[in-house]
Parts: sequence; structure tokens; C-alpha cells
Amino acid sequence: MSTRTLAVVSAGLSNPSSTRLLADRLTAAAQAALTGRGITATVEVVELRKHARDLADNLLTGFPNESLRGAVDTVVGADGLIAVTPVFSASYSGLFKTFFDVLDKDSLTGKPVLLGATAGTARHSLVLEHAMRPLFSYLRATVAPTAVFAASEDWAGGDSGTPALTGRVRRAAEELADLVAGRPPAAPADPFADPTTSFEDLLKGL
Repeated sequence: MSTRTLAVVSAGLSNPSSTRLLADRLTAAAQAALTGRGITATVEVVELRKHARDLADNLLTGFPNESLRGAVDTVVGADGLIAVTPVFSASYSGLFKTFFDVLDKDSLTGKPVLLGATAGTARHSLVLEHAMRPLFSYLRATVAPTAVFAASEDWAGGDSGTPALTGRVRRAAEELADLVAGRPPAAPADPFADPTTSFEDLLKGL
């Protein structure tokens, strides 16, 4: 079996959160779908709430600190991305947007992405199409046709979710698996490709 890496970005603010719960469901389904295609998927999760101050510093200084750099490298170097946000004021959260604002504008070009969002009511479900999909289209990512929204009622059956949610998760995961399987594995990141990296930081990585 070949191997691919999935990066999972969760912008939930609480612990535990429904956002992370949906991200975990999507991840498990994507791993299963890739296994069915002869691919072993390793998973790296980025919890954005741990990087809130790092992101603010990045906006002010223009470069990420060591902790945020690791999260950025995880996302940029992955073969596929699962990105899930809570809905605030009918759109993605500011924390979610800020993370993708600090990425290089070309870093997600062609990368397979599965989108997910959570909110208290299904009234916010269109956030997937009017906010999230345009964002990743602008970044030139390859977004799976099915995006998954989960409202409070979708968890009525417990952490496993309702049958309807389970069906959406499975369909989206299959689509992401097709996209990931159709691309060659991502090349390892070149630590010397970024001329803004200081010699001190380069030496730390040796």
C-alpha cells in the first residue's frame, strides 16, 4: 500500500467541540475510503485555538514563530486537507480565516480539500457555499464537491451523528479520497526554499 498524509484543520474554540467532533468523523471516513483504494493515510491535526496568539503575532511581524511554522508546514506539505470551522456571524470564524490568510497564496494550489462547518442551527448551512468554497477557490485548491455541515440536531443520536450526517460524511470522504488518490504524493518541504528563513532557524533544524 502507498502512503499519503492528511492535514486536519479544526477551528473549534472549546474542548471538546462539535467542530473537532465533525473533523474527526470526516478524518476517519477519509482514512477508510483511502484504505479501500490501497492507500494508508497518516493524519496530522492542527487545532487553531492553540495558535491564536501565534497568528496575531504573524499578522504584526509578517512571519510565523516556530510553533505556527510547524502548523503551516503540516498543512502545506499534506497530500490532502480537511478544514472545519464553527460559524460566527454567518461566516467562517476569524481564527479560521486568519490561518489561511498567513499562508503563502500559492501554497494550496491543486491541493484536495474537504470542507466542513458546524453551528447551532441549519440556517447557517449555506456558509459552506457562500463563504468557504469561494475562499478555497481563490487559493486555487481542488475542493471536493460535497461539503459537510453539522447543526446541533445532527448530533441527536450522540457523537456518531444522525444517519443523514453519516451519509454526507461518507460521500464527502469518498470524493476526497478520489482526489488524493489521483495525485502523486506531495514532495517533502525544502527548508532552503524560503529566503526569509533566518540562518538561526535553519541551524535549529539540522
